Amino acid sequence: MLTKHHKNLAAIIHLSALSKFIFPLGNIIMPLIFWTINKDKSEFIDTHGKQAINFQLSILIYTIIIGFLTIPLFLFGVLNSINFPEFWHTYDFNFHLSNRDGFNVIIISILAGLLIMAAFVLEIIFIIIATSKANQGQPYKYPITINFLK
Repeated sequence: MLTKHHKNLAAIIHLSALSKFIFPLGNIIMPLIFWTINKDKSEFIDTHGKQAINFQLSILIYTIIIGFLTIPLFLFGVLNSINFPEFWHTYDFNFHLSNRDGFNVIIISILAGLLIMAAFVLEIIFIIIATSKANQGQPYKYPITINFLK
């Protein structure tokens, strides 16, 4: 039987992901703590808790991947556009971009940064939707989520 208390607990699990604004990795740690404590109380809480944790882990992985792809491109683009005669002549990295290539790398890096910001905004929107669904007693599945916990 689904009670108001169960709905509230599931909603709190989703909302606790916003604790990342208070301390680092709070978006993963707080839902994990609330889910671990309350997962045995009902299947509804267990399902919503798994969804919240899976979504936060997925967002973390997507952000890390985009960062690993973007940061080197951005650095090479910026460093290539700056003239460091001693540095570039002392160490031959065999990595030479034309000014146009460096500009393209910077544009790609900016677009990736915009993608990360869009993901950030969508993350907040999805958390609000999930919280609302949990409070209404409805199931919710976050989009683009890797199911680590099944």
